[in-house]
Amino acid sequence: MKKRHKGIIQLVPKVRTFLFFLPQIRVGGCHRHPRPPSEFEARHKLVKPNHKTKAKTLRFLSPAVGQVSLDCFRLSDGISWNDEDHDFDVSGWICAALCRGVREIDLHLDNLGDVLTLPAVLFTCHSLVTLKLNAEGSKIEVPSDVCLGNLKTLQLRNSVVDGDSINRLISNCHVLEDLAFFECFLAYARELNIQTPSLKILVLEFDVVEYRGFNYVLVINAPNLVYFQYTDAVAEGYALSNMKSLEKADISIYRFDSSDCETSATHLIQGICTVRSLSLTIDEVLFRTCRLPIFHNLIEFEYHGLGFNGRETWLVEFLHCVPNLKTLTLNFLVVAETQWKVLHMEVPSCLSFHLKEIKILNFKGDTRMFEMISYFLDNAMVLEKLMIGMKTLSETQQSTVFYQLLQLPKSSKKCQVVIF
Repeated sequence: MKKRHKGIIQLVPKVRTFLFFLPQIRVGGCHRHPRPPSEFEARHKLVKPNHKTKAKTLRFLSPAVGQVSLDCFRLSDGISWNDEDHDFDVSGWICAALCRGVREIDLHLDNLGDVLTLPAVLFTCHSLVTLKLNAEGSKIEVPSDVCLGNLKTLQLRNSVVDGDSINRLISNCHVLEDLAFFECFLAYARELNIQTPSLKILVLEFDVVEYRGFNYVLVINAPNLVYFQYTDAVAEGYALSNMKSLEKADISIYRFDSSDCETSATHLIQGICTVRSLSLTIDEVLFRTCRLPIFHNLIEFEYHGLGFNGRETWLVEFLHCVPNLKTLTLNFLVVAETQWKVLHMEVPSCLSFHLKEIKILNFKGDTRMFEMISYFLDNAMVLEKLMIGMKTLSETQQSTVFYQLLQLPKSSKKCQVVIF
């Protein structure tokens, strides 16, 4: 037995017999594993599975410790539900953990087939507070009688989520605070409906692939939401309401096949207009700034423009919508064609009165990047710090660029230029 830390157990192939009695159990971390017992076996007797050439016994939750509760059960590290040679009844382990009043379940399962059928009791467990599922490309089916009244954290990763099933699951988690989909595939969904007053953290990170449809409407009503992360192609529509508590948003959206992409993207951004910190990644001009509201609360803005023509012009136009901006971070991965010196536009008020820090990542030392820096130094009246990332340049190049930057005229006498 190898102890990871107090209360967490790692099983290794040499284990012959072990009596589970600690509050947290982790199964995984090796290439060969004893067969999980069935629900009946887990409750009543020892199991002596044959795994390749070596028989191993595992004593799991015997009646002798029937009153011991379980805080956490993790099944991970590539354990196979069915690896063709061995039929692993993982559902037995899950049911046994649920009988212990488990508070957290974390499952990472491989080779599941097209559909992952989990024990129905998993979706009606009142003791469960945290549920994390990594189904490795399988579809998760949710029973009609789902009710997780005490669940606060729900995370799905690498899974196929059906619209009806996932809406049913979310609507029956009445105290949910943390909801996350990581690299998930949204299928058969006309609407993704998230109306949870208790929700504080929402992460929707969907796979953007050609054969997936994006004709769904995202509905969010979360008056206590603090953090929102969204990655997907522009959907058919957005209906975001009661987002006044939102502190930070991380939005990455891409044009794919939406018929009215500009209107949909605009509705998405309008729905988060009360945010204080925004990170935005777009691959083209998805919405016109003339249709955007004023972001009075926004003080931090990070902009990732993926090489489309006109991104610099769009940025300056957007700065007119953020009059109180204090920190601006720019990450332009591809050089665009705009010449900053010919931007004959009214200077945004945030540059004149509020912007104190500008951070430019991935500086390549090209002429247009110098023009951009010159534009900001010339117009940012109260700028205190200009930070420029030059990790891709040699030390000699960095020294040359730094000297050139110091020669540029600055409107703010307090401005310091820092390279990193």
